[in-house]
Parts: sequence; C-alpha cells; structure tokens
Amino acid sequence: MIEKLKILTSLFRYNIIAIAATATDFLIFIFLAKEMGVWYVASTFISAVTGGIVAFVLNRNWVFMSRDGRLTKQAAKYSIVWGSSILLNTLGLYLIVENTHLVEIVSKIIVSIVVGLGFNFLMNKYFVFN
Repeated sequence: MIEKLKILTSLFRYNIIAIAATATDFLIFIFLAKEMGVWYVASTFISAVTGGIVAFVLNRNWVFMSRDGRLTKQAAKYSIVWGSSILLNTLGLYLIVENTHLVEIVSKIIVSIVVGLGFNFLMNKYFVFN
C-alpha cells in the first residue's frame, strides 16, 4: 500500500512537471514555428530540447528526489531517454502531419500525450532516477 502511494505521488508530481516542461516546449514551438517561420520539424526539436532540460532539473530535485552524487550518470541516462523521446515526438509529429494533414499543434498535442505517458514516465522512474 505504501509503495503504491509513493508511485501515485511520483506520478502526480511528474505530471505537474510535465505540464511545466510541456508549456515551455509548446511556447517555444509556437514562437519558432508561427512567429519566426522556422520549419515545424526543426521547431519541435529545439522546443523539445528546452523542455527536456526543464524536466530533468525539476524531476531530479522534486519528483524523484534523487539529489545524490550521481548527477553525471543520471544526466547520461536522461540524455538517452530524452533523445529517444525527441525522436519519437519528432517522428510521430511528422507522420501524423504528413499522413493526416492535421494542424501541427493538434498533432503535437496527440504525440506529446502518447509519448509522455507511454514512454517518458516509465523510463524516468525505472531507468534514470531509480
């Protein structure tokens, strides 16, 4: 019971941080793609990198409370997960936009939810910050 409560607490906190990191990601994406005219695929890559940095710092210090001396090891593992996540997000966005012709922002929302829940949380909890 206590272990389930810890997991639920981590998931709740993770989702709060995910909202903050996603807001960072989306604001930068919108600014680059819509205001600056940067290609949407390049914009999503740049915005994901920025959101990823925000997520690492906040997840490490608040969600998983992993403040021990393993920063370099965690950063390396996080980079692997984060890089995979960026690839999944970028590829997913491209495939949806090109095959369904949905608006980029709607496609980005769909892909972000699927990758965030289906990949990121589990990899961070059990691989990066374990």
